[in-house]
Amino acid sequence: MTKTSPKKLLIAAALWLAGAQAVAAPSVRPEVGEPLQAAQQALQSRQYKDALARIAQAEKVGGLSAYESYLVARLRAAAAQGAGDYAAAVSAYETALASPEFPAAEKLQVLDALAKLAYAAKKYDKAADTIQQYQAAGGSDPKTLGLLPQALYLSNDFAGAQKVLNAQLSQMEKAGQTPTETQLQLLASCALKQNDTAGYVAALEKLVRYHPQESYWLDLLTRTVNKPGFSDKLALDVYRLRLHTGTLRTAADYMEAAQLALQAGLPGEAEAVVKQGYEKKLLGTGTPQEVDRHKRLADLVARKIAEDKPTLAEGEQAAAAQAGGDALVATGMNYVGYGDYEKGIALIRQGIAKGGLKRADQAKLQLGYAQLVAGRKDEAVETFSGVKGSDGSADLARLWLLQARS
Repeated sequence: MTKTSPKKLLIAAALWLAGAQAVAAPSVRPEVGEPLQAAQQALQSRQYKDALARIAQAEKVGGLSAYESYLVARLRAAAAQGAGDYAAAVSAYETALASPEFPAAEKLQVLDALAKLAYAAKKYDKAADTIQQYQAAGGSDPKTLGLLPQALYLSNDFAGAQKVLNAQLSQMEKAGQTPTETQLQLLASCALKQNDTAGYVAALEKLVRYHPQESYWLDLLTRTVNKPGFSDKLALDVYRLRLHTGTLRTAADYMEAAQLALQAGLPGEAEAVVKQGYEKKLLGTGTPQEVDRHKRLADLVARKIAEDKPTLAEGEQAAAAQAGGDALVATGMNYVGYGDYEKGIALIRQGIAKGGLKRADQAKLQLGYAQLVAGRKDEAVETFSGVKGSDGSADLARLWLLQARS
């Protein structure tokens, strides 16, 4: 998790005295007021150590009234903050807040400053508590409120941080705003700290939607495929998604994807996989034995295409004659593999409409895929949204929706 720099957290003007009552007020004794006035002048010149010395001089007078003590606390808070002694500044702010002389009109400003100082001082419990007070009092600065989940996380309140983050992210999304990658990484880390697998996957899904990266996609896909009940019959569908999310990393990945396509009777799709593998220089490189194995696969794909293409029309007729729609779906996917999307989509639709499918949700998943690669995104989104299978097809459809919307 990325922590924010304390220097960026602190208010640009360290002098919290802006708009404050003059030090030399009638209720302040001269022996107290004079060193405090000198401290104020030192603060304005950014002579923070001198200011602290003057404040100590005023405090030594003793017998300070409530108002004098309040002024000492105000000045010490500003001087300590300027000097980088955030712990001392936090203590002084708390003293001032507790004073009966503290003006209620300045509460939000002071709580805001105190929260940021407590965070910079690594007093994360205090920072979280103060931000919550700030929010309850009507404070709404997004930067200040954005520190709350970080402060809760750093104080080991992972459940609290997760709850606050989810609420903040929900508001952002409703407002059409994009969550930052740091926020989503923090949400994922909160879930991991609690062994909350569902929460972690939900955070990953947001990461791939708003900040898609290969590592996020690979983690999400791995966790999805490893869920109990995920069918191994969806292996080729998984590889299709991996191909489109850039998560095929090795020559073995490309060879497995191509071989699965061949086994499914889709040589055109296998050819596209092999072509990309060579373009990425994962195939056709390595040891002489590896290069030869890659070439043999490419030759096999070319041979299957030569055998398959002349029989496409005949296969289509045979599929249409069958009682169920599975053959029509398979034939449609074959056309899609060759790049004839319109023909392929039409046949897949016919197969689904005909019924009698062994795996109806997988057929819908494949229809959505065909529509997406054909550039018919809105139709694909509608199709993926209707996949409800408990065999893993609904999980893959949800990931395709994220890919389509990212």
